[in-house]
Amino acid sequence: MKTTFIYLITCMLGMQLCKGEKSTMETNHFISADSLALNYLIAEPQVKSEKKKAMVLLHGVGSNEEDLFGLAGHFPKDYYIICPRGKFTLSAGSYAWYQVDFSTGKPVFNKEQEAQSREAILTFIAQVKAKYGIDEVYLGGFSQGAIMSCSIGLLHPEMVKGVICLSGRILQEIRSEVKKTPELHTLKLFIAHGTQDGVLPIAFAREAKTYLEQLDARCSYHEFDMGHQIIPEELDALNTWLLAN
Repeated sequence: MKTTFIYLITCMLGMQLCKGEKSTMETNHFISADSLALNYLIAEPQVKSEKKKAMVLLHGVGSNEEDLFGLAGHFPKDYYIICPRGKFTLSAGSYAWYQVDFSTGKPVFNKEQEAQSREAILTFIAQVKAKYGIDEVYLGGFSQGAIMSCSIGLLHPEMVKGVICLSGRILQEIRSEVKKTPELHTLKLFIAHGTQDGVLPIAFAREAKTYLEQLDARCSYHEFDMGHQIIPEELDALNTWLLAN
């Protein structure tokens, strides 16, 4: 199922969030996987900070690295914005972190591909930290990208400062491997979901919230009157959370 973003135009916020919108960052460029584990786009920060921080944002199934990169100019100006491309090609310009089938009414996914992508993303995070001297990484994404972010954050909390889950879920299949470590306790999570989501219903987000509470995880949870999409109010809440951390 191809990921669809519905970016709302809001004059009051001075935002125009359209699919394929280019970042207003001064420096951005595409890097091929010849240098790192994954192809990616990167926007360098406009403002220097004491710590070098980055948001690594993972797109949804059927999309590519350009989708979330279009939002780069709407995040805090002291962050690197790094958007890698999914490991598996579905068609021209269409990629995924793993293949998924919704024909039964519930998402059934390729577990081998999911594991391969997880390893590739972990390697990629370590590589970008080393290449750009990054101190803190916030790993996030939309839909399938959010699912991958949750899996990596919960299984390897030492690798990231926080997890951003936009319209995603936490896989049942990884939960037996999650350990209540000190690193997990300090991991920061932001979850946002639409109450009208017809692709991944709100029940997934509410169940994830309950699960994270059982882990004593630090979770900022938000519901919005929207479908399977990203809206300005959601980005406002995310930015508030990032600035507080």
